[in-house]
Amino acid sequence: MPTFAYTARDQQGNIQEGTADGDNAQAVTRDLREKGLWVQKVDAARSVQQKAPKAAKAKKEAAEAPAAPEASGGLASQSRKKQKIGKIKGKDLTMFCRQFATMINAGVSMVRCLAVLEQQAGSPNLKRVIREVAYNVEGGETLTRSLSQFPHIFSNLFIGLVRAGEVGGVLDETLDRLSTFLEEDLKLRRKVKSAMTYPTLVMIVAVLIVIGLVTFIVPKFMALFKDFQIEMPAPTQMLINVSNFMTNPVNDCILIGTCVLLFIGINRLKATKTGKRYWDKFMLKAPVFGALNHRIALARFSRTMSTLMTSGVPILQALETVAGAVDNEVLSIAILEARTAVREGERLGDPLERSKMFPPMVVQMISIGEETGSLDTMLSKVADFYEAEVDAMLESLTAALEPLLIVFLGGVVGFIVVAMFLPLVQIINKLAS
Repeated sequence: MPTFAYTARDQQGNIQEGTADGDNAQAVTRDLREKGLWVQKVDAARSVQQKAPKAAKAKKEAAEAPAAPEASGGLASQSRKKQKIGKIKGKDLTMFCRQFATMINAGVSMVRCLAVLEQQAGSPNLKRVIREVAYNVEGGETLTRSLSQFPHIFSNLFIGLVRAGEVGGVLDETLDRLSTFLEEDLKLRRKVKSAMTYPTLVMIVAVLIVIGLVTFIVPKFMALFKDFQIEMPAPTQMLINVSNFMTNPVNDCILIGTCVLLFIGINRLKATKTGKRYWDKFMLKAPVFGALNHRIALARFSRTMSTLMTSGVPILQALETVAGAVDNEVLSIAILEARTAVREGERLGDPLERSKMFPPMVVQMISIGEETGSLDTMLSKVADFYEAEVDAMLESLTAALEPLLIVFLGGVVGFIVVAMFLPLVQIINKLAS
């Protein structure tokens, strides 16, 4: 049986080197994984290489390219990678991280963890992803490299934290922090979505009511008024013009086509870097909602940066990751400029202050954190503060929008009713005279 030399990392992060017997490099890797070791390299032993250099070279290439350890396995892996995997919900990823951290902390080998997680995953897409990750890890790849093959599912933040955990030998702690971060981020998104649900539903109902009145009710009244040959009041004539426009199929097609083209155009604009920057700048300056969007972005920046710093990610790498996590091009540019300044020797607070995108309180907290060596703690406090600010703004915004929408809906319906009854007053006066 061939002998292989291996390099691996134990649960404490210590490097171990040795030899092991096995049928091939993949079998050795699998045995070492079952012992709780994170395999970094498996090569044919030198004595075996001297006797059979070609075979050893083939085994070494197989160890370095675990995605294709055998002809059939390699083809299967390639076919799986070509399959398109849909999106995975945030709550499923959060549960995945939490369960993964618990099992790693209990000393379960990574391959065994992934096998259990695949069985417990409720999402079919997540099952497929875990199966691919387990296949690659069992073949000798690191968890970071395996996860990075799915960039549309695992963000740069996710990959960066896992990498920091693997390098530092604290993968369980990092996964636990990551799951906490995902829970907080998911909670924030749900709050925003739930706060906007009621106003959106009221607006949809208002539009449907107006369309129904203008399309079906108004034409019947207008047909009645034509027989009396009276001059229509200005509100009634305006309502007639709107009704004629809405009941014309050609105009309906034009209106729907315009809305569709406008929607597509905005999405295409947002897909470009320049368009995304202008759109995000508008979202930060928009009345009422601009302040809310700014606070949401600041909360996400602070929470993400705090999580990365706590996990031991270097500040330059953390800033690069955060720039892509805030989901706002204007703030991303300011963060990347701050990263450049930090790389040249400046403190983080100074370039953030010059950008004018970060309030003085945030800058001061960051400066204090840098001076005291507790930047991660200060950023966590900033995140808590802005998340509370977002909660308060959402509550006040929802409370203010409800009566405004009701008044708006009542005004529109009232205008339609008055416009339809004004000709009736003229008809009654004409008959009375």
